[in-house]
Amino acid sequence: MDADRIAAQLRRPGAPWTRLLVPATTPSTSADVAAAARDGAPEGLVVATEHQSAGRGRLDRRWEAASGSGLAVSVLLRPGAVPAARWPWLPLLTGVAVQAALRAVTGVEARLKWPNDVLVGEKKVAGILLERVDGLAGPAAVVGIGVNVSMTAQQLPVPHATSLLLEDAIELDPERVLVGLLLHLGEAYATWRDAAGDPQPWLRHAYTDACSSIGIRVRAELPGGGEVTGQATGIDELGRLVVASADGRMVVGAGEVVHLRTGS
Repeated sequence: MDADRIAAQLRRPGAPWTRLLVPATTPSTSADVAAAARDGAPEGLVVATEHQSAGRGRLDRRWEAASGSGLAVSVLLRPGAVPAARWPWLPLLTGVAVQAALRAVTGVEARLKWPNDVLVGEKKVAGILLERVDGLAGPAAVVGIGVNVSMTAQQLPVPHATSLLLEDAIELDPERVLVGLLLHLGEAYATWRDAAGDPQPWLRHAYTDACSSIGIRVRAELPGGGEVTGQATGIDELGRLVVASADGRMVVGAGEVVHLRTGS
């Protein structure tokens, strides 16, 4: 990937991206961005690579993909004007942007599993991880995105994963995928930030439309143990999943959601 060529395509009015680094390999793009955030780096830093040797996902899961088979990108955002109570919308916003970018650039019709797994059918094609970092310049959000681009079936990390290649994408150039991701994310983030994080009406509607968890039976496995099972009926004003369970209306703010077949 060519950093200068990518940067030229990202120069759009209102775009938040200010600095782009494209190393051939790095242990973790999110670790790179988090370190810069702690040192006071301004909003808009982007680190992207085709090879990440110590990537980290949700629940601290770690993996390494074959060089050139995937795309990892992390960005530094500082939504200081957004109340802390609305920051949980950032991962959902990112999911909407990734889903839209993959559709526009690659033709792959992905959907979201709450909160922000990007699926084709029930197989994961991209993952998103957000981390809040406090440093010299105040709080920041490190947004990490990993996309399985040209992985073969033999290279997939788990059976329930897939790749753009396996889904017959019309575009597999990681540079073009990266540009699409950053353009969609930059536009969505700027709109949300300028509205002080208010998800109404566009973000809540866009997320509900993109999320395949809503309207089906799910099991939410909670971080502290226990679970909630029932019909996912929507998203509340804080981005939490609303589940109609045997115990009544429940809201899930964090956890692992499993899509269930009827009767499960």
